[in-house]
Amino acid sequence: MRKPLLPLVLFVLSLASPAFAALSVDVTQGNVQPLPIAIPDFIAADPNGANIAGVIRADLERSGLFKPVDPKAYVDHITDINVVPNFTNWRVINAQGLVTGAVVAGQGGRLTVNFRLWDVYGESQMVGTSFSTEPNNWRRVAHMVSDAIYERITGEKGYFDTRIVFISENGPALRRVKRLAIMDEDGANPTFLTRGDYMVLTPRFNPTAQMIAYMSYIGTKPRVYLFDIETGKQEMLGDFPNMTFSPRFSPDGNRVALSLENNGNSDIFVMDLRSRQVTRLTTDPAIDTAPSFSPDGRQITFESDRSGSPQIYVMNADGSGQKRISFGNGRADTPVWSPRGDLIGFTRDNAGRFSIAVMRPDGSGERLISSGTFDEGPTWAPNGRVLMFTRELQGGRGSQIWSIDVTGRNERRVLTPGDASDPAWSPLIQ
Repeated sequence: MRKPLLPLVLFVLSLASPAFAALSVDVTQGNVQPLPIAIPDFIAADPNGANIAGVIRADLERSGLFKPVDPKAYVDHITDINVVPNFTNWRVINAQGLVTGAVVAGQGGRLTVNFRLWDVYGESQMVGTSFSTEPNNWRRVAHMVSDAIYERITGEKGYFDTRIVFISENGPALRRVKRLAIMDEDGANPTFLTRGDYMVLTPRFNPTAQMIAYMSYIGTKPRVYLFDIETGKQEMLGDFPNMTFSPRFSPDGNRVALSLENNGNSDIFVMDLRSRQVTRLTTDPAIDTAPSFSPDGRQITFESDRSGSPQIYVMNADGSGQKRISFGNGRADTPVWSPRGDLIGFTRDNAGRFSIAVMRPDGSGERLISSGTFDEGPTWAPNGRVLMFTRELQGGRGSQIWSIDVTGRNERRVLTPGDASDPAWSPLIQ
């Protein structure tokens, strides 16, 4: 597993006094003209300079909010990031933002990565920061630089220094092998966490991104398990007499909400991980499942067919105040609360067409945001602006992971090793 950055931030670099420049992107708009930004290779004595700049370009371009200028168009060459750039040379290629950086090898082989973000038309420095890390962490530093740029220009937290846990699938339809896997947000460094000798489903991160809860078919009954990413240790979450499934951590990481089946009916329970005490939240003679906490931990959204078809409900964290909030056409399932608290993402099934949808926690403002025919199982980026989901291919040709902006823009496939499903987005890495 990756080593931590120690320390994460060394110091703030400063040349020109930061100004309230006009360089910004409004991420709430439905149609955003990507901001042209120049990101030359970082100055370095080894390939890390070019590698880091390449990852930053890819991160920002993938967001749909930035348009990295082709390096072939540059008319200037950065030789010293401690010198104020000649902004005229960057305006001539229509760059509105400029990122300069340098990579320096220090004692013990550690790398120091310095970068500056410039407003080309405002002729001012917007960000200047330095990171120190082990050489094999260069890719993570690149993601952290991307996050800093994204946040300074959009006013929103970034989401590039994150990981995705998912189910990697291969083999024929009747003998499908499903393995727990993890990768960086951009699809790099994919790693299998289980061998594939038993089925795994619905993985979910805890708030520190170090623990995963998931359902597994180890033994005779499907059960919820916890997996420690750093140690590889796996443990069953409670010795329940029947099937347990659909786990989800509370925002503080101290509780897990899950579904417990009994004689064809399922209800939602919460287990306190410190005391292992279990509390039942729903008692309806219907299938209640897929719980997801609100960011403040005070409420839970869940799926229930108590109205005759699967729909989305909300209740207080103690089980009180249960009420239906989805009333659109068709079924609604797999709800997940946005980290911002303003929206609930879910799967809308209308006449056999599955789409990713969002609505406010009171059920208002519902809108479809994905364009596929078999899209399901959304998961939110930690800033609440992007979702990933599973897209089943027509004709039983497998499944893929896709991402989309909450506005319905910038729909893209996320590359994975083979077929993939059930993505879950981590918080920003600590």
